[in-house]
Amino acid sequence: MKENARICHLTTVHGAFDGRIFYKECKSLQSKGYQVTLIAPHEKNEIVDGVKILALQRADNRLKRMLFLPFKAFLYAIRSKPDLIHFHDPELIPVGILLRILMKKVIYDVHELVYYQIIDKQWIYTRLRVMVSNLYKIFEAIGIRLFNGIVLAEDGYIPYFTKYYEKHFNKIVIIRNFPIISLLNKTTQSDIEKSKPVIIYAGGISKIRGIKEIIEAMEYIDDRAELWLLGQWENKDFEKECKNLKGWKYTKYIGFVKLGEVFKYLKVADIGLSVLYPVKNYLTSSPTKAFDYMFCSIPIVMSDFPYWREIFGDCALFVDPSNPEEIAEAIEYLLERPELMNEMGENGRKAVLEKYNWENEAKKLLSLYKEVLNGKKH
Repeated sequence: MKENARICHLTTVHGAFDGRIFYKECKSLQSKGYQVTLIAPHEKNEIVDGVKILALQRADNRLKRMLFLPFKAFLYAIRSKPDLIHFHDPELIPVGILLRILMKKVIYDVHELVYYQIIDKQWIYTRLRVMVSNLYKIFEAIGIRLFNGIVLAEDGYIPYFTKYYEKHFNKIVIIRNFPIISLLNKTTQSDIEKSKPVIIYAGGISKIRGIKEIIEAMEYIDDRAELWLLGQWENKDFEKECKNLKGWKYTKYIGFVKLGEVFKYLKVADIGLSVLYPVKNYLTSSPTKAFDYMFCSIPIVMSDFPYWREIFGDCALFVDPSNPEEIAEAIEYLLERPELMNEMGENGRKAVLEKYNWENEAKKLLSLYKEVLNGKKH
């Protein structure tokens, strides 16, 4: 490893305190002696836990974010004089390509199967989706060939990358988005109270993640439990739509909570929810918060995807994510069987302690950096 190597993490989509980027990757690197700069949407420049944050002004619409923020991020990155740049958003692929042309070492962190994700995006007109996805594919293919390293956040991405980029698989590393055991062990729950069983969802609050259906499910459960929502709304219209549902009166909106604080809520919750829609990008994904639920020893109600049954079969019940009544029945089934809840919760916690934890994944991140900085990957 180059002594005190300067590392720049780059994102125009995720906030400065994103769980994967800041708490897992940046802090892991900083703890090993790297000088870490994070360029991300934020309110101000500051240094947090040894990580230097350079703030990008948040764009007020998607078009501005995609067109102007990448250019600003590129300028900030060049000025930071990094030895290695690690970026996290597909819209930054052209920036990454330009940085490689300028002979910078570059790693692309793949958080989603973007090619398939574009097809599922409702805000893109149907006729344009194929065009946009094919345009993305061109930039992706160029980038995969040029970048020094490719990080995949999930095992479910392997078939796609094997199919299209088998010749370049030697530069691909799978670094999963698992819970940080040391962070959770520091978390207390003394200041969080509840008056009834808590059903919890933590993550992006959007239509495609089944939020409307879980709120509708609360109408069947009535006041026997309370739904807690942690995260940011997709948009104001969807927020308004959800708050007009009958199940909203049994719902408590917590808002966006930093990763370390999220565990305080998870530790007092009784059941976790992950009822994503069956779009292609999700069918082989591994939802991050599901592993957080597992480590907090709470059972999960999840979408009935075959891939998820393989991973979470011992700690979850599986439902049709489009059926609020079925979601409610699964929740009620668990609430009426506390021994089963405890058994499923312990199965999940054991799996995380033994296998699904960030401490194991961080070793692979550090190994990748060492190889790239020493010129073993190119």
